Amino acid sequence: MRTVTLLGSTGSIGAQALDVIARNREAFSVYGLAAGGGDPKSLAEQAIEFGVKVVAVAQATAGEDVLLALYAEAQRRGYAQGQFEIPTILTGPDAARELATSRVDVCLNGMTGSIGLAPTLAALAAGSTLALANKESLIAGGPLVAAAMRHPDQVVPVDSEHSALAQCLRAGRRDEVARLILTASGGPFRGRARDDLHDATPDQALAHPTWQMGPLVTINSATLVNKGLELIEAHLLFGVSYERLDVVVHPQSIVHSMVEFHDGSTIAQLSPPDMRLPIALALGWPDRVAGAAPTMDWTQAHALEFEPLDPEAFPAVALARHAGALGGVAPCAFNAANEEAVAAFLAGRIRFTGIVEIVSRVVEETTTARSARITLDEVLDTERWARARANELAV
Repeated sequence: MRTVTLLGSTGSIGAQALDVIARNREAFSVYGLAAGGGDPKSLAEQAIEFGVKVVAVAQATAGEDVLLALYAEAQRRGYAQGQFEIPTILTGPDAARELATSRVDVCLNGMTGSIGLAPTLAALAAGSTLALANKESLIAGGPLVAAAMRHPDQVVPVDSEHSALAQCLRAGRRDEVARLILTASGGPFRGRARDDLHDATPDQALAHPTWQMGPLVTINSATLVNKGLELIEAHLLFGVSYERLDVVVHPQSIVHSMVEFHDGSTIAQLSPPDMRLPIALALGWPDRVAGAAPTMDWTQAHALEFEPLDPEAFPAVALARHAGALGGVAPCAFNAANEEAVAAFLAGRIRFTGIVEIVSRVVEETTTARSARITLDEVLDTERWARARANELAV
């Protein structure tokens, strides 16, 4: 049985991970849960359902609310006093990192944003296998993550695209790989010209045709910033140069990514769009978890389309490639500026196309040393500066 800690347990990734674990209790047990603290009832339900030892909440004032919710949930389930063990409750902005210092078999980081970097580093230092859904922590601190890894397989990707690449790479030796090909749904604005996107509204940008995700990730899908982040992540995870990383638009979201080998073969991973499959694979890696998600229905006809990316309408991918090639803290500036620009767009302060325009300005103005040897302080300083500069530009 593998012990698991879930960071971001009340979010989409965390909830789906718990669904996988609930159906495979003979294979997994949950040691700890971390969440923001804004939904103490859901967190309490999860904690008691899975008998966790530790609960971490980011809001320093939420500890009492979580404790009350735990007692209320225990009472609802008919537990008498002494029939269940109240978990240890950690509170404050450092609570998730503190939880991640406890070694478990698998620490799944499903947090949103670069706040996931410190817990990522803590989990690696503890020797846990890191199932990484928090791509921003890798983007912001790639060299730091690489330095913290104890062995090459300690980080297992949870993103559907990188999980697909990891699976496809099993088909050949690394020296046989010609290129990695990330697929993109194209988001809600697939096929639209750049001039058509100036007046796109938040409601339109949030209407993703395939996936149900949080607002930041959904807007990132509309701008294709998400694919830019995934490009950098693929470079860091698999050690493939940016010249051998491509993006192709695939609106059905059935082919999750592909690996092209030097003999001309292309290996693809196909499945219905369901995040439980890559989550289960990350929890069980390198083994598969039976029945993790529905399979393709091959009794029905399927059409799979592939289109080239329009770099003029969606310049974010080229910008991310540029930031990744610059290295050092440039990817950190890219990510932090984007988070602020997305918030400004959702608040009605800038146009849709202004998101990537602001990110581009911030990346070009980043002056901190762009070397592979960066420190956590440099990352945090760059992030603070990039956020402030993005807000200055969001007028």
